[in-house]
Amino acid sequence: MSCKKETKSQFEDVSKAPIITKPDYYSTKHLMECEDLKVLHASSNIKIIDFRKPDIFSKEHIINAVNIWRTDIEDDSFPYKGIMAGRTKIEDLFSRLGIKNGDEIVIYDDNGGCDSSRLWWVLKNYGFHSVKILNGGLTQWKHKKGRLTSKVVKYDTSNFKFPLENNMSLYADLEDIKSLIIDDNKILLDTRTDDEFSGKRQKRGASRGGHIPNSILLDWSHTIDFNASQKFKPYKDLLELYRQKGITWEKEIYVYCHTGVRSAHTTFVLTELLGFKNVKNYDGSWVEWSFNRDLPFKQDTITTLFK
Repeated sequence: MSCKKETKSQFEDVSKAPIITKPDYYSTKHLMECEDLKVLHASSNIKIIDFRKPDIFSKEHIINAVNIWRTDIEDDSFPYKGIMAGRTKIEDLFSRLGIKNGDEIVIYDDNGGCDSSRLWWVLKNYGFHSVKILNGGLTQWKHKKGRLTSKVVKYDTSNFKFPLENNMSLYADLEDIKSLIIDDNKILLDTRTDDEFSGKRQKRGASRGGHIPNSILLDWSHTIDFNASQKFKPYKDLLELYRQKGITWEKEIYVYCHTGVRSAHTTFVLTELLGFKNVKNYDGSWVEWSFNRDLPFKQDTITTLFK
C-alpha cells in the first residue's frame, strides 16, 4: 500500500487494442498472455524480466528483457538459502537495471511460471502491484513465434523505490508456522514432490528429509499443463484439484516448499486465479524448518541426499 494516491495504470494507455485472450480465472490482473505481450512489447513503460539463470539468459531471451535470478532477490545473511531480500537490496537491483516506479513489469521463465511467481510474491509483499506473469513463459512465447535475441539491452539507471508501507498479507515466517494450530479451518500445504514430502529425497540446502507435521501434500506442478503449453490449467480443473484435498475458499492456507519458490507459485494460483482470500507463503519453508533441530518433523522412509 502506498501513502500516495494511486494513478491509473500506464499499461492501459499503451494500446487501445482489446485484450486478446481472457482466461476464465478469478482475476487476470497479474497474468499476461503471449498474444498481448506481442501487441504491447514495444511500450517504453514495460520492463520484461527474464527470471532464469544468467548463462541460460545469455543464449536467448525475449527482446529488451533484463535478467534476474533467485540469488539476486535473496538475503544472504542467513545460514541457509532462499530467504526474501530486504527492500533496499531489491530497490538497488531495480535501479541498476533501469526499472522505474511507473513501469509495468512482465516476468517470464521456462518452468511453468514457478520462478516468476517468486518475484511476483516478493514485489507484492513490498507493495508493488504493477507486475504480471507471462502465461506459458518462454515455451509459449516461442510457440507464438515471439521474437528472441542473445543481445543484452542496458537501460539508464533509475531511482526505484517501493511504496513506504509493506503489504505482507501473503507472507508467513517461522514463528507463524511454529504457532500455527491446525484445525478444520486451517491447512498447512506442502507443494513439493512426493519423494521430498516422504523424506525419500533430501534436496541440497535442507538439513534433513521429511515434512512439517500436520501438513498435506499437493505438488505445485499439477497446476501446469507441462505436457503441452506450460500454461496454467483451466479454472475448473484447478479448483477441483484443490477441492480433492479439502482446500476450499473459507480455509486459511499456509503453503511451503523447499525455499518458498514453488509455494509462491501455489500462492499465485490460489489467490489470483482462484480467488482465495486467506493464503500465506512460508518464506523459509523446509530449508529453514529442517535447519532448526528442535522443531518436529515427520519422515516416512529412508532419506537419500540429492542436489
